[in-house]
Amino acid sequence: MADPMDLDQDAPKGMKRTADEAGLPPEAPRRIKADVINKIAAGEIIVAPMNALKELMENSVDAGSTSLEVLLKDGGLKLLQITDNGHGIERDDLPILCERFTTSKLKQFEDLQAIGTYGFRGEALASISHIAHLRVTTRTAQSGCAWQAHYLDGKLAPPKPGQASDPKPCAGRPGTQITVEDLFYNIPNRRRAFRSASEEYAKILDVVTRYAVHCSSVAFSVKKHGDSATGFSVSAAASKLDRIKQAYGAAVAKDAVEIDTHDPKWGFSASGYVTNANYSAKRTMLLLFINNRAVESPAVKKAIEQTYQVFLPKGAHPFVYLSLVIEPNRVDVNVHPTKREVHFLNEDEIIELVCAEIRERLVKVDTTRTFKTQTILPGTGPGSATRYITTDREQVEIRLTSIKNLRAEVRSSMHDTLTEVFASLTYVGLVDAHRRLAAIQSGIKLYLCDYGLAANEFFYQLGLTDFGNFGLIQLRPPLPLRDLLSIAADFEIENEKPSSARQPQLDKAQIVNKVHSQLISRKAMLKEYFSLQISDDGQQLEAIPLMLKGYAPCMAKLPTFLLRLGPHATMRRRQELEHALENIIFPAFRSRIIATKEMLNGVVEVANLKGLYRVFERC
Repeated sequence: MADPMDLDQDAPKGMKRTADEAGLPPEAPRRIKADVINKIAAGEIIVAPMNALKELMENSVDAGSTSLEVLLKDGGLKLLQITDNGHGIERDDLPILCERFTTSKLKQFEDLQAIGTYGFRGEALASISHIAHLRVTTRTAQSGCAWQAHYLDGKLAPPKPGQASDPKPCAGRPGTQITVEDLFYNIPNRRRAFRSASEEYAKILDVVTRYAVHCSSVAFSVKKHGDSATGFSVSAAASKLDRIKQAYGAAVAKDAVEIDTHDPKWGFSASGYVTNANYSAKRTMLLLFINNRAVESPAVKKAIEQTYQVFLPKGAHPFVYLSLVIEPNRVDVNVHPTKREVHFLNEDEIIELVCAEIRERLVKVDTTRTFKTQTILPGTGPGSATRYITTDREQVEIRLTSIKNLRAEVRSSMHDTLTEVFASLTYVGLVDAHRRLAAIQSGIKLYLCDYGLAANEFFYQLGLTDFGNFGLIQLRPPLPLRDLLSIAADFEIENEKPSSARQPQLDKAQIVNKVHSQLISRKAMLKEYFSLQISDDGQQLEAIPLMLKGYAPCMAKLPTFLLRLGPHATMRRRQELEHALENIIFPAFRSRIIATKEMLNGVVEVANLKGLYRVFERC
């Protein structure tokens, strides 16, 4: 018996080898056969059943259809049929229908600059005919009967062996029915890659529902072969909101608000529906159409998600249906085989304007949201809890010279490097609540941050930026103003440091009366500029300023706040503190704070990745 080491070992199947390693002689390049080219191209354009359906649906809509019926078997792999009531196809056009680059929508390359239809390359039907058995039944309004034709590899084919391949007359209603059977029958590797029919059905349903929302005045229905009921349907008369409700549920439609904006300078208009802050999902659902074409755009999605960060809690995501109409000469639609991506001019400017419109709509709608119920006065029971509600106000322009000067002082004291650290920070965790230390990461560096110092500067800047435009925290029911001042006065008297005998001491009543009279005399100014609302009779506190959306201050400190009319440190339980730091305070730092030179003492670098590498290399 031969020694195993003497036997030739075959290379594993699928391993790449050079021509020399495979023992093949060098060959000159040669032209690939046409049928191989067509199959390669078809595999790029029709990646899955959902791609075939998308191309066929777009052709139907281009044909003026008002009703589309989809029938599926095994997720579209065994059978995919779409029936429409469009203008149909002339009998004389059927012989070239499935030839590559055959289309009625494009005559010369320059037409791409003004393309207004879904299709333009003339490859969809040709690609399908190379990887499936294709049957077309069509009838125009002028035709006395329907015509049926079978296709294989881009050409007419006989229905059965021995029969003629010419189109044959048959019964049929106006419109076109395209039947695709045994998709990828001649590409076994692609066919085996599909894990389950139900997964492909779900993908097809996603495509149909997207177009059902966007295409007004068009009825859609999807049904599995053999089922009596439809999996999804919507009538042609349904409104946009009805279509959203039918496709994505009543919860989405209930919290959806309409957006609409345009700008002639950038040659675009945008419309659609977005959910308000009361709705949230585990992932963002973005239905994006650019010039009526369903596309994907990571840049648009990221910008919208960042816009919603201010309105939604961490881990919550919105539903967004957005239709962008951009001047055709500003859009390049020919950048992807499946047309799922497009490029357009002034992308950043258009995205910013769309996000600004979404932000404005959310602020207007999100005017009254209950956050929590909390007892704030000592000795009161659960039945007397005060509910506080955040309310946004219409923005007004502040032209006070003093405020402008204070804002200028902040900008002049800006520390560029530290501001960049805060702008790119990632919150790591709370280190020491007593010393007000938190760990943050920026780039490859780790810092300890005095969040008390940073928060003090941040809220000061927030006060200057939003001066006269604070939201409201409405107190329901209103709180007795004198009782609050009395509580604060007791606290101040108990904690007052011993003073010289010569200094006169104010009693509690004097303190309360003096501060109360000051508040009443400045009531109009406090309401206009600081959103601090006192009742007309001066006895009730009705609202306090909302500094930061989603951040509820410690209401137990409200009496002292009123007495001092200034900021005061709040103490929270560790869990509440960490939640506020991670989800509200530090994200707000990242987007709005200007780090000043005075904050340098509050941020210390404790480690950086390059330094750690050198340490471990020595070890």
